[in-house]
Amino acid sequence: MRANFIIREVFSGLRQNITMTVAMILTTAITLGMLGGGMLVIQMADKSQKIFLDRVEMQFFINDAVTKADPNCLAAPCTTLRANLEAEPGVGSVTFISQDQAFKTAKASWEKDSPELADFIRKEAYQGALRVRMDDPSRFGEVLDKYSRAEGVDGVLDQRDLVKRIFSVLDGARNAAFAIAAVLAVAAIMLIVNTVQIAAFTRRTEVSIMRLVGATRWYTQLPFLLEAVVAAVVGALLAIGGLFLAKIFFFDKALEDLYGVNILARITTSDVWFVSPWLILSGIVLASVTAYGTLRVYVRE
Repeated sequence: MRANFIIREVFSGLRQNITMTVAMILTTAITLGMLGGGMLVIQMADKSQKIFLDRVEMQFFINDAVTKADPNCLAAPCTTLRANLEAEPGVGSVTFISQDQAFKTAKASWEKDSPELADFIRKEAYQGALRVRMDDPSRFGEVLDKYSRAEGVDGVLDQRDLVKRIFSVLDGARNAAFAIAAVLAVAAIMLIVNTVQIAAFTRRTEVSIMRLVGATRWYTQLPFLLEAVVAAVVGALLAIGGLFLAKIFFFDKALEDLYGVNILARITTSDVWFVSPWLILSGIVLASVTAYGTLRVYVRE
């Protein structure tokens, strides 16, 4: 009987303050939607980083003198450098690229993209190089710094700069989503506070009578708290629905080209389902803590 009474009170309160309730639901939905968007960007960044780290490599370019004297890396210092790199912990493979191979690869690329310029490519413009792939990406920088000035090395190619630029964009998108979510969370908190206050004021006579006949403070305040929680859960469900729509109409369409060339990891339905419980939990915590604090401060019956 008591449970039925509380449920009736909750839905009665939501109907009586319908405008405030709708505003609270929508604000909560947008807040949690932005929070969920930021969480999806984090997941995308983590998976994309794994893709890049699996493909990122470094190249040590052999200087012109060594390239000319030892075109196939059969003598020191080229063989010494190669052996030292292969012995480094975390190094997966070391591949020698001769000047001829580098020239042929570059010429084929130019003939495909800009055939009118391909004839101007000269073999002398290229150097032999050692291409290094890492099994342990965490040692990338250490290995690069250690051998970047080794004997016979003329320069290095560090692909981490490209990775850093790409992930700085993702970090910016994530931070923007979280910043907007924080601002909207303040608005949601203020709406919850006002809604609870108005609901308590509207039913102050009813609450006073219940206290006179022996109802506890918790029992009289529980419906107000549950009203905020129900509105937050509805808002969270709307936010989750919005994330599924965003995945279909934004992430899948706007980022289709980047997905196709495996630059960014695809956001999947599983990713959205993964963040969904956290959005519901965040909505419940936000609403319940705010409502409880409001009742303790403003409602003294």
